[in-house]
Amino acid sequence: MAYSELIKDFNKIRTYIREFYIYGFRSRDEFDAKSARSYDNERRRVESWLGKYMRFRQDATGKQIFLSLDSRQIAQNPIYQAFRAKCFTDMDIVLHFFLLDMLREQALTAREATDCLCREYLQYAPDFAMPDESTVRKKLKEYERLGLLTADKRGREICYCAARDTMDRAAWQDAIAFFSEDAPLGVIGSTLPHDNPLFRFKHRYLLDALDSEMMLSLLEAMKRDRAVELTIFSRRKQAQWVHTLFPLRFFISTQTGRQYLLGYHQRLRKPMFLRLDSIRSVKEGAVETRADEYRGYLRKLQENLWGVSTGDEFSLDHLELDIHVGPDEQFLVDRLRRERRCGAVVQVDEQTWRFSADVYDADEMLPWLRTFIGRIIRLQCSNSFVTQRFYADLEAMNQLYGGDGDAVQ
Repeated sequence: MAYSELIKDFNKIRTYIREFYIYGFRSRDEFDAKSARSYDNERRRVESWLGKYMRFRQDATGKQIFLSLDSRQIAQNPIYQAFRAKCFTDMDIVLHFFLLDMLREQALTAREATDCLCREYLQYAPDFAMPDESTVRKKLKEYERLGLLTADKRGREICYCAARDTMDRAAWQDAIAFFSEDAPLGVIGSTLPHDNPLFRFKHRYLLDALDSEMMLSLLEAMKRDRAVELTIFSRRKQAQWVHTLFPLRFFISTQTGRQYLLGYHQRLRKPMFLRLDSIRSVKEGAVETRADEYRGYLRKLQENLWGVSTGDEFSLDHLELDIHVGPDEQFLVDRLRRERRCGAVVQVDEQTWRFSADVYDADEMLPWLRTFIGRIIRLQCSNSFVTQRFYADLEAMNQLYGGDGDAVQ
């Protein structure tokens, strides 16, 4: 069978890119899920999209291939190319171009469109199998759902015509270029014609593109107030679970780029966070009659939520941080106010400002707290583990840089 770079199941290539080129750095001999030929076919597909970003190294286990690129040097996320490789049939291509062409200036029913297609467009292709009315009608309905066509009633029949594009793309060029690289579901914007001579990103999370299909399915379920059945795979435990929950909101880390889904777990009867890259499939369920009640839980939860951890049994940790602010350092106060999330900021004296917060898991705050090292006057937390870890890390860093052990009190 001839090799083709086109794919039917994107989830398969999504898993493959992660496991072998990003997380695993595995060699050909370590691929034991299927045959070596399967490994070669998948590698060649990925290579056709990402070839100039692929590198390899040789060690005792063999040749290991991985991705290596500088996000500041590329104008568009190269992983978007994988979405353009979905397989299609000859009939898909014929219906796509011919239907959109014939409906550009006129409105036709499915029956009229089928007759026009066979009579005017396919008369010079006698070897091509003529589509039946049912096939054409399904394609017309699909394009109506996508917004490519509009539908109107003509007596007892439905007429379709091309949707009018009133968007001035020239005026939106810069916005499309920016948000297709920075926002979730940027793959949508990447398909629109635009130039990107302006934007480069130092901190850029290219792998988010691989989760676009899962995010879109979840957004559609959220729009319709439906519960979802999620198949979750844990790389660490090499195990798979199924969870049924009502999706509430997405959380995206600005530090790691990881994307999380917060949902209300119906069996456990509590909110739960799940990483999007662990979701293997999304199955839409029934309309949730308690949707408003669950959204109320979300509003209550966010009052004391710092990141994506709810701690043990949703108990609260109280934390206070006093920092020194010099006469010309108003920017520190501005930063505290900007980044306080669910906390409060008050002035203690002329050069001391206090941040305080009640959060579900104060351990999540440690990376943020460390950014104030050198200005911290006092740090207290009802969870002693947090302060102990903070000062232990300081001591370890002091030792690493040749300290005498007396620098940390």
